Amino acid sequence: MSGAFETSTRVCDREGCTESGQYRAPKNPKVLDDFFWFCKDHVREYNSNWNYFQGQSEEEFQKFLENATVWERPTKPFNRANDERLGWARHGISDPQEILGDNATKNPGRNVVGRKLPPTERKAVGILDVKDTATKAEIRKAYKALIKVLHPDMNGGDRSQEEMLQEVVWAWDQLKESRNFK
Repeated sequence: MSGAFETSTRVCDREGCTESGQYRAPKNPKVLDDFFWFCKDHVREYNSNWNYFQGQSEEEFQKFLENATVWERPTKPFNRANDERLGWARHGISDPQEILGDNATKNPGRNVVGRKLPPTERKAVGILDVKDTATKAEIRKAYKALIKVLHPDMNGGDRSQEEMLQEVVWAWDQLKESRNFK
């Protein structure tokens, strides 16, 4: 096998060695893109003595382990009740029962035409927060608005709303299929 490293003109960084320096090894655990270049024998020796955590205190090591456990991302507790409140709050509604008024006692399981919605469609309508009789354009508008609010790319990489985002996508797919949107 031929590679760029075989044609390298580097000399092994080990003092006194004149072999070709074909193998790189990091100089420092804090700066992993600065390398020594060694011959095969000396890179093996260097690697066998390499300790990424050398010079770190026990506290620094524990902090590294805690961060590594969650892929260096902060975690937040899951709280479904809070998610539901946030869903209404994004529409400027503090009490959803209050805005329904007299309609709060009507059967939400039937749309205006009188057709009882299947459970999956009922759930999808609830997730997207649209009326049972919503048009394709209204459903698409609600879907796009929720995607913009929940997608990590629109929130500086914040993935805390990822579960709700998956539900919104699921709801869109359900309504698209059940209402034959093209």
